[in-house]
Amino acid sequence: MSRTRRLPSVIQFNQLLSRVVNLKQYSAAIHLFKDICNLGICVPNACTLSTLLKGLFRENRINEAQDLFRKIVNEGLCDLDVVTYGIMIDGLCKAGNTPMAIQLLRVMKKGRSCKPNTHIYNMVINSLCKDSMIDSAFKLFDEMSEIGISCNAVTYNALICGLCNLSRWSEVKMLMEEMIGYKIYPEVVTFTTLVNALCKEGLVDEAEDVLHIMKQQNVIPNVFTYNSSIDGYCLQGRLDEARHMFREMRRKGLKPDVATYNTILQGLFRGGLCCDALVFFDELQAVGLKPNFYTYCNVLDGLCRNSQVERALLLLDALEHKGEEHLHISYYNIVMDAFCENKNLDAAQAIFKGLDSKANVVAYTIMIKGYCQNGLLDEAQYLFPSMDQANLSPDEVTYNVIVQGNLRNHKYEDAAKFLEDMDAKGFSPSSSTFALLLDLLDIKEHNSTILKIFQKWSQSTLNKNQQVKQLVC
Repeated sequence: MSRTRRLPSVIQFNQLLSRVVNLKQYSAAIHLFKDICNLGICVPNACTLSTLLKGLFRENRINEAQDLFRKIVNEGLCDLDVVTYGIMIDGLCKAGNTPMAIQLLRVMKKGRSCKPNTHIYNMVINSLCKDSMIDSAFKLFDEMSEIGISCNAVTYNALICGLCNLSRWSEVKMLMEEMIGYKIYPEVVTFTTLVNALCKEGLVDEAEDVLHIMKQQNVIPNVFTYNSSIDGYCLQGRLDEARHMFREMRRKGLKPDVATYNTILQGLFRGGLCCDALVFFDELQAVGLKPNFYTYCNVLDGLCRNSQVERALLLLDALEHKGEEHLHISYYNIVMDAFCENKNLDAAQAIFKGLDSKANVVAYTIMIKGYCQNGLLDEAQYLFPSMDQANLSPDEVTYNVIVQGNLRNHKYEDAAKFLEDMDAKGFSPSSSTFALLLDLLDIKEHNSTILKIFQKWSQSTLNKNQQVKQLVC
C-alpha cells in the first residue's frame, strides 16, 4: 500500500524539515534528510540544505555542518545557491574559522553558476576585521572593485571598525572621505563605531567632532552613540560633560537605558560624587527601569570606594529581603572586600560565614587576603586548605595572595611551599609577587630560603625576568 501513496513534494518535505529543525531535533532532521536521499522519496534542493545548515550552526555543531556540506557537494545531491553558500560562510566566520570561509569564497569565485555577491564579501571582510587581519580584509575589498562587485555602507563600516580597533586613525579618515566620495554616506552604525573607538582611546574631543559631523549630515545619534560618548567623558573624569550629554539625550527624545545609567553611575562614584550617583540610581528605578547585575555592582562598589560601607551593607540587606533571584555572590564579595580593606575583619567574617556553600574562589581569596594583610597568617593558612572541602580549587590569584602574605610576614619556608604548589599546578607569580621577592633579595640580611624559592622555581619563569636571573646568579 505504501508504494501506491503519493510521495511528498520537495516543498512539503522542506516544510516538515523546517519544523523538525525549529524543534531543535537536529539528529532527527539529519536522519530524515539521509532517508529521503537514500530512498529517493524526493530530490532535496538548496532550501533543504539551507534549513539543515542553519540549525546545525545555531547549535554550534560546526563539524556536522561541514560534513553535510561536503556530502552534498561530493555527491552532487542538489545545486547550491548563493543563500546556501552564505549560510555556510556566515557560520564558519562566526565559529572563528575565517580561513575556511575564504576557501569557500574562492570556490564560489571560480564557479560558473553561483558567484559571490556583496553580502558574501561583507561577511568575510567583517570576520577578518574582527580577527585584526585588516590588511587581508583590504585585499578582499580591492578584489571586489576589480571584479565589479559594489561595496556598500556595511563594507565600509566593517573596515572602519577594524581600523579603529587598531587605532589607525589617519586611514579611518581617508576611508570615510572615500566613502562619501562614492556617495555612500555613513550611517548611524558607522558613526557610533567611530565614536565608541575614539572614546575608548581617550580621544573624547575627536569623538565630539564626529558627533558634530553627524549633526551636519542629519544623522541622528542613537542610544548607543550617546552611551559611548558618556562613557568617554566619564573615563576622562569630565563628569559635567557626561551629565550634559545625558540631558541632551533626553531632550532629543531618546530614553536612556540601563547601560546609560550604569555608565554614569560608575563615573560619578569614581569621581567621588556619591550623592549625585545615588540620585541617578533612584531615578533609574523611578522611570521604570530595572537595575541589573552591573547596576548593583557599580552602586555597591561605589559606596564602598567612598567610605560608605555600612550603606552598602544596607543595600545588600535590602536585596536579600527581595529574594534569592536578586542576589549574586559578587555583591557579597564587594562588601566583604571593603570590610577587609577597612580592617573590619569581624564584619567580613560574618558575611563570609553567612555565605556557607555559596562562597566561591573569589570569596575565599578575599578573606585569605584580609587575614594576610592584618597579620593573621594562622587563619589564612587554615582557610586555604578548607577550599578543597568546599570542592573549590585555589586559582592563580589565591596562590599569589597567600605567597605575598607569607613573604610580608617573614614566613619564607611556607612561601616556598606555596610557590612549589603553584609551579606544579602551572600557575605563575604575578608582577607584584616578583617585585616583593626582588625587594627581599635586595635586603643584605635576607634569609637564605629566599634564594631557595628562586632555585626551585621553574627556569622558564625566571627567564622572563632578566633582573631576577642576574640576582640569583
